[in-house]
Amino acid sequence: MDVINILPSPPHFFRLFFRLAMSLLHSTLNTNRRRALLENRFSQTDFDIHSDSGFFPSRQLDRLPDVFDIWEDALAHANSKLALGEDDSEEAIAKRRQGEDWRSAWPVLATEGLHDDLRLLQRAHMVLSWLVSFYVHSLPASKDDIIVPKSLAVPLVTISRRLGIAPILTFADTVLWNCEPVDSSRPLSANNFRIVNAFSGTEDEKNFYIASAKAELRGVEMLQIIDDFHSIPKYEDLTMISKLSRDLNRLAVIVDDISKVIQSVRPGCEPHVFYFNVRPWFEGSGSQGPTAPKWIYEGVEESDKLDLSGPSAGQSSVMHALDLFLDIDHKLRERRLPAPTDGNKRADHGFMERMRRYMPGKHREYLNFLAATPKSVRALAQSIPMLRDPYDNAVLALKRLRNEHMKIACLYIVSMSRSGVRGGCPVSAMMDRLEVRGPVRGTGGNELSVLLKAGRDATGRAMLKKL
Repeated sequence: MDVINILPSPPHFFRLFFRLAMSLLHSTLNTNRRRALLENRFSQTDFDIHSDSGFFPSRQLDRLPDVFDIWEDALAHANSKLALGEDDSEEAIAKRRQGEDWRSAWPVLATEGLHDDLRLLQRAHMVLSWLVSFYVHSLPASKDDIIVPKSLAVPLVTISRRLGIAPILTFADTVLWNCEPVDSSRPLSANNFRIVNAFSGTEDEKNFYIASAKAELRGVEMLQIIDDFHSIPKYEDLTMISKLSRDLNRLAVIVDDISKVIQSVRPGCEPHVFYFNVRPWFEGSGSQGPTAPKWIYEGVEESDKLDLSGPSAGQSSVMHALDLFLDIDHKLRERRLPAPTDGNKRADHGFMERMRRYMPGKHREYLNFLAATPKSVRALAQSIPMLRDPYDNAVLALKRLRNEHMKIACLYIVSMSRSGVRGGCPVSAMMDRLEVRGPVRGTGGNELSVLLKAGRDATGRAMLKKL
């Protein structure tokens, strides 16, 4: 056989060699970048996370430049001029004429002047997303799809793409970017913030946001524990293992504190007010199910492919970080006991990952970092007996939190949606009955009872010692 003649010609050979070399170089660069990331050479500030305020902005979001006054002024006066379209009260009916004037044509403002300032981008997203919700939900009820005017839709989508976040009202808009310090000379904290915007103007709505914000702020210490874990190369000596044991026990205390904060919403936020006066403003496109009217963003190509579900507690970056740190398997990829129930199996296993698209892009990058790191606190606890109880304590605290969340959901959403339900709220029985009678949906359109029970049960399966 003539070996020489079957070899590639020199030009072709060198082209193949060049492609191979470039491929190896690209692979090496990616490997080095991944290694640098996993070795935690980036600080949390690279992900817009701050030691004092966590996922909240490090400084107050100031009013947009004067050219955007039309947006800022509209939001400032929206709840005095607009009411829910489904509201038939005398006050709401009196506002409808003003609402028609408010919805008159606006120009499409260029946003390039905001693109290099992260805080201005966040402020713009918050203002525009609130305006879109005000616009949509003040319209009279209709079975037709809803056209969001290009004066709101185009700049919101542009800003959202710069931030890497969904072009809709999100948890960040209602909580993270909806707080400002009372004393601007001091950093934002649980004792130094107030709520800026409210759809209904009620104290109940503000108290709902306050509880959510306090829960996030209590989680700031949790982020430090996670950062400490990933900054230590190896856990081989007793000193490091003892520190991690203490941190896990401290984590359990923090999570229990967050549970208490969640429960604290009850005295200041009436379920009836929340369900009928506040919650409707949160609903996104198709939130009432697959046959519900959809939102069409005028002037935006492939508008039907946008993420438009609306805000949810499932968009809390703090809770996602905790799930990733403790290795909670929401997707049922691992074989853990007890085996998932039929309800667990039919739950939306992609919900948590999908909710990350509604987070600020930098926060999502942080969660991707946590998901990519090969270090697992659960695996470490499995291999080191001294860590098993502390790890399980943290997981049990998270399971208790999810039980409390189910109670709050039952009280504020489930019981309010079923007029025949009175008195107390036996959570499991209530959830089971609802699965038979038909799903109650969250603001994003998910089957609420199935979703919450699946999250709680997935948390319990992470425990190393089965009860």
